[in-house]
Amino acid sequence: MGNYQQKFIKNLQLGISATVVIIAGLIYGFHPSEILPAIFGFEVQDLELKNIFRAIMGLYLALGAFWIVAIRNPTHWRSATLINVIFMGGLAFGRAISTIFDGISFQFTIGLILESFMMFWGIYNLKKYKD
Repeated sequence: MGNYQQKFIKNLQLGISATVVIIAGLIYGFHPSEILPAIFGFEVQDLELKNIFRAIMGLYLALGAFWIVAIRNPTHWRSATLINVIFMGGLAFGRAISTIFDGISFQFTIGLILESFMMFWGIYNLKKYKD
């Protein structure tokens, strides 16, 4: 396998994560009172709720940006991948708890599966690429 191809495969998990998380962040925070009711079926009118979703957007954009930086700067790859594993695992854990206590959501069961997959892929990468 060529060096470029190996680097691409090594960074693919971070690249996919960054893309999805940045898009999700923009959906959550760009205009929450317009976008979220259309996607999730609940109103976002209170200032505090808008603030929470915009804070989530900021967190998602910051993490996505860090993962992109780590793709371009290999000295940050390991810490970015570890943070990605923790982030994806935390999301998956929260969705699993919600499934147990609140019931099954088709929309978020897909998220649970994909976040778990990304977490395990990140763990695999950390073990495989010990740089």
